[in-house]
Amino acid sequence: MHLTGYVGLLFSLLAFLALAGFAGVAAWNRRESALPFIEKGQFIAACGVLFSTAILLVGLTSRDYSFKYVYDNVDNALSFVYTLTALWGGREGSLLFWEVIIAVSGMIFVATPGYKSLADDTKCYFWLLFLTVQGFFLFLLTAWSNPFIEIIPAPHDGRGLNPLLRNPGMIFHPPLLFLGFALYTIPACAALAASIAGEVKSWVTVVRNWNILAWIFLTGGIILGGWWSYMELGWGGYWAWDPVENASLIPWFAGTAVLHTAIIETRRNALQRTNVFLMSLTFLLCIFSTYLTRSGVIDSLHTFGESGVAEPLFWAMMGWLAITLMIVFLSERLTHRTLSDFLSRQGMLVIAAWFLLALGMVVTLGTMWPVISQIWTEKPMGLDANFYNRVCLPFMSMLVLIFCYCPWLGWKGGLRDRRGFFAVTGVLVASFAVFYLSGMTKLLAALTAGASVAAMASIVLLFVFNPALRRSRLNWGAYGIHLGLVLLALGIAFSGPYKVEKEFVLAKGESAAIDGYTVTFSDLVEDGDVGDIRLRATATLEVYEDGRLIGIMLPEKRIYKNYERQQFAEVGTIPGLGDELYATLLGLTGDDKASFKVSVNPLVNWIWIGGTLMCVVAFLLLRRMPRPGEGR
Repeated sequence: MHLTGYVGLLFSLLAFLALAGFAGVAAWNRRESALPFIEKGQFIAACGVLFSTAILLVGLTSRDYSFKYVYDNVDNALSFVYTLTALWGGREGSLLFWEVIIAVSGMIFVATPGYKSLADDTKCYFWLLFLTVQGFFLFLLTAWSNPFIEIIPAPHDGRGLNPLLRNPGMIFHPPLLFLGFALYTIPACAALAASIAGEVKSWVTVVRNWNILAWIFLTGGIILGGWWSYMELGWGGYWAWDPVENASLIPWFAGTAVLHTAIIETRRNALQRTNVFLMSLTFLLCIFSTYLTRSGVIDSLHTFGESGVAEPLFWAMMGWLAITLMIVFLSERLTHRTLSDFLSRQGMLVIAAWFLLALGMVVTLGTMWPVISQIWTEKPMGLDANFYNRVCLPFMSMLVLIFCYCPWLGWKGGLRDRRGFFAVTGVLVASFAVFYLSGMTKLLAALTAGASVAAMASIVLLFVFNPALRRSRLNWGAYGIHLGLVLLALGIAFSGPYKVEKEFVLAKGESAAIDGYTVTFSDLVEDGDVGDIRLRATATLEVYEDGRLIGIMLPEKRIYKNYERQQFAEVGTIPGLGDELYATLLGLTGDDKASFKVSVNPLVNWIWIGGTLMCVVAFLLLRRMPRPGEGR
């Protein structure tokens, strides 16, 4: 089984590299007749990857501990669901899962009308790039991250999945991220291929659905990751600017920027080179994300640690960047359109893209600062959440303000509708004043909250003043995404600066006060040997407001089998659309007392509501591509 699985990967590696070479020769000699062979080869080689993945899945579900990967990520007490999620729970399995998605997406792309509408030259260059990317991932899997290493003799039990990953969010969070990362491969390769071949048909249109799907899955993965951190790690927050969190956010900024600049190319036939560069950069940053989490270059709570993939990933990024720059600067622009001034809709889209890219640059530099600071000091310096909050939140506030006014500007400049423009301005001023006078005295938070309310008013007014918008599914999708974004921004504006957090040491029956609430420690239950849990302590906290019981929180402390030296927290919450109460059991003392951390998080659930709305309504932006020769 072990050798068979490895041979399957090796076969696919050699097949992809051979097909890439064949595609390169075909592109150079303009031998379009080679395309059917390459397309069938993609299918066969992808089946080899699927075959090897199936073998690893069988090893996981049967708990075959002769597989080192199974031993590292599964044990006898692990539930079946988390046994399946172990496929992407370790370094080797996650890379294999990523390659599987790329391989399957290639099989699907061949059958799409968009692919069939491309010129044959563009297809050849596409396969040259796309097959090379797959070959690189299989090179990592067969050389440095082999999931089919055998243990002789096979142990009777495994180490088990990291308890931090035994959470419902783990079932969906990593797969969504990997789907986003992998699906960006197709638009990135298509953009570069079209630029090389001088494709007349816009690649932006051809891969539009792939670009949107990649963005949806990446966004969903980030939102779920924030929720998982909030519910599992017990630190009272949803985003600590940890390197692993930043690793997924960095390509999201670039991917969101290219969605905005692509609109300008579609509407005005401008920014062609810029879009090629941004699309390729997005995929490059997906690789960079993998580099951050799997190279050991940055220490983090849940990176995979140091490994041999660091050097090949680094040189792969350098190679992709060199290829991108060469193609972008040497390719011929099909049109030469100048942009309107910045006080226009397309100008605002460009500014929004700049802000997004600036945010990506700030987060990248902040994440890599421990490495950068080694240049001048022997003691690397990290940057905490305060740095990111001070630098990033102003950019976010400006993005929300841009959305307030962008819809009311004309494409070539000037106001498209003065009523809406001045109405939104009135709402902005009034809401800012209300928030400030009600005690929200931190100016940036008040501005962001006021801009969020004004942006919501802007969306409503747009649909009121323009009945045609209500008949367009695409408009519902686009403005729905922005509505989700401003709800998310509103949640951040309140939950971050105005969170109240305290630590208490309480005996049974004792109470403590926090921000108008009274928390009473009423009970503690200790049990163990339940499934994969060795020991568990569950505290009961009753929460009162004005003498009225409003809910009960049940924070836990757990020790898992095979992880006896570590304690893991399970938080207790009382959800709400206003304040959410959140408690972590920090520990037990020898005198029958317990230590708790309790926080009041205002409007925090609007982050999950807004993020979910962004992902769901984005599916409305997908549209059917006409087949070659078929009218729109």
